[in-house]
Amino acid sequence: MFKNSSKILFFSTLMMGTLITVSSNSWLSAWMGLEINLLSFIPLMIDTNNLMSTEASLKYFLTQALASSILLFAVIMSMLKFNFISQLNFNYSYSNLIILSSLMLKSGAAPFHFWFPGVMEGLSWTNNLILMTWQKIAPMMLISYIINKNFFIFIIIMSMIIGSLGGLNQTSLRKIMAFSSINHLGWMLAAMISSETLWLFYFLMYSFLSFTIVFLFNVFKLFHINQVFSLFFSSKILKFSLFMNLLSLGGLPPFLGFLPKWLVIQQLSMNYQLMLLIFMTSLTLITLYFYLRISYSAFMLNYTESNWFNNSNLNNFNMMFYSILSFISLFGLFIISMIYLTF
Repeated sequence: MFKNSSKILFFSTLMMGTLITVSSNSWLSAWMGLEINLLSFIPLMIDTNNLMSTEASLKYFLTQALASSILLFAVIMSMLKFNFISQLNFNYSYSNLIILSSLMLKSGAAPFHFWFPGVMEGLSWTNNLILMTWQKIAPMMLISYIINKNFFIFIIIMSMIIGSLGGLNQTSLRKIMAFSSINHLGWMLAAMISSETLWLFYFLMYSFLSFTIVFLFNVFKLFHINQVFSLFFSSKILKFSLFMNLLSLGGLPPFLGFLPKWLVIQQLSMNYQLMLLIFMTSLTLITLYFYLRISYSAFMLNYTESNWFNNSNLNNFNMMFYSILSFISLFGLFIISMIYLTF
């Protein structure tokens, strides 16, 4: 990714835009940070080796520009009506809903998700990782300032339905990861209703697990399910660890990915939101199903393995790094439980 100095510059301003938004104390400065973040990400998206990246970057720009203009419109209307300048949290219903909708559009939550799988499909794995993780920080932080419980529940239900059902008929790994991201966004919003700390913890766990999976996809340049079957690995252990990491991302016990879901389930049950909880866990089982489908097919069905497959992409450093990430992902819940019981 960092082949030249311009990439480093744009990546630095990308991070700066997010930090400006997170640390701002007015809606105008938050909007300015979002714009800096957007205009920094566009040059990073464009890749001369990938013909679809230009189309993806145009889709992303138009969608984000629409969301930014709606956000700015709602903020200016609120300022004119209520004569405030510097406050971030307010409870005026219509402005609140418009601002929340524009931020949901920026983060890719359903039913404002229409751009997200298409953009993911046109990007490299590195840019996909940025889009799934870092690009969600700024809008999610702003969403946490103006929580509207009824609107959140609607968004959570929609994200769960679309995130789980949308990934069922996909053969592209990038689209599967996109719909998985929409599903996880629903869990983050559910965590946000209960606790500020809880959604941040969920986000960190999701980012870590996504990084672990995308790292291997990127090393072997895997983009479709059939590549997983036919081109994979001279090492059976490596293949096994990849699918265990996928199940961890899906939230299957006893892997680390179950821990944030466990905490959200506990918090929702303490708040007596049992119907929402049953709905969320039921639909998350469907996302787990399409991870299991990939794993089952790869392990149980006969497929051709190439004897000449070159494993030089995964050098000693990459192998050691991936082994550490996988160990944490697979045994993290057990380690955390032991530490908790010790203290």
